[in-house]
Amino acid sequence: MATLDTKGRESAYLARVIEQWGRKTLTIDVGTSNRRCRSEADSSDERVAAPAELLREIAASAREEVKELLRSGAIDAAVGVAGGKGSAVFGEVVSDLPYGFPKLLVSSARPALLAELALHHDIILYPTLVDLFGINAFTERVLDNAGRAIAAMRHVPARERRKRKTVAITAFGVTTPAANRCVARLAEAGFDAIVFPANGAGGRKMEQLVSAGEFDAVIDLTTTELADELVGGTASAGPDRLKAASHRMIPQLIAPGAVDMVNFGPPSSVPAEFKGRQFYSHTPFTTLMRTTASENERIGTLTAERLSQAKAPALVLWPAKGVSDYDRDGGIFRNPEADRAWFDAVRQNLPPSIIARELDCHINDPEFADAAASWIVERLTPGGSSRADV
Repeated sequence: MATLDTKGRESAYLARVIEQWGRKTLTIDVGTSNRRCRSEADSSDERVAAPAELLREIAASAREEVKELLRSGAIDAAVGVAGGKGSAVFGEVVSDLPYGFPKLLVSSARPALLAELALHHDIILYPTLVDLFGINAFTERVLDNAGRAIAAMRHVPARERRKRKTVAITAFGVTTPAANRCVARLAEAGFDAIVFPANGAGGRKMEQLVSAGEFDAVIDLTTTELADELVGGTASAGPDRLKAASHRMIPQLIAPGAVDMVNFGPPSSVPAEFKGRQFYSHTPFTTLMRTTASENERIGTLTAERLSQAKAPALVLWPAKGVSDYDRDGGIFRNPEADRAWFDAVRQNLPPSIIARELDCHINDPEFADAAASWIVERLTPGGSSRADV
């Protein structure tokens, strides 16, 4: 896939490399010029700044074409060569291709755009570092490597889904012991557990895959991304966090893992408005800010509002002795009053059909993970309980 009016020569070169390795190619032109560029035609004409609406129309049309090609079994990989606009179009066009379907993008786009693509798609990104102005010693190397890589990939249609149930879990470094024990307990029950890092990108991807029907239940152990969403940190998963399980009507267990913290980059990156707050340097590149009781009340209210749409069993588990490794007796973020504000807000705003239960333990204590995993196992086991309580 390429804008043939500006990347025609690069696209033709990449197609030849792929074909040299025994693979057939089909080129989709997502360019904006009225003149279609043939494979060997000169494409050095002035680049046109296409209106955003035109790009959206092109992307929508190509997206439908790619979906039809996938349905008919005509494609088993997708590769794009693009600058900034073409990269954005490529991301939109391949968005309906399933997780694991090979998608590779050779791009000269700015790093921020590539980072945004990585947040939403499992695209293999190949930054060119040099601009794509025809074929030269540098672009040949890039396109040769990309062509060989995509030629070696082939999408194998998913085997008939296994009988094992699959559960999504969210985790952070400060909730890892709880996540590990949940994984072990689920494995003992014969279930698969897939863990997502609650770092913004991980939460987005989990929500997308839950929406796609990839999971039978969710243990949302680490809802810290809501803290970043509300307070303004760098690990927000966006406004769709904590919605997919309700829409898919699958069991979900919610816990306040790491809601005691908001994520920022190096200390110099922390907004001035937070001057005087309590901080901890997790790494030289990650600064954590302790949430306040007021912020936790807002986070708890948002949690309850999003959970209120649940039609399948849902349970909130509250660890009274701390929500992260830093929030335990003697820990740098220990603040029971601030933590309690989250739980009180959740209880006050949840509908009667959803129970919020308090456990007298820390989130990383074995009994907390055991309670969470047992509740999910019970609801996924034939003949098990469909009630929301423990």
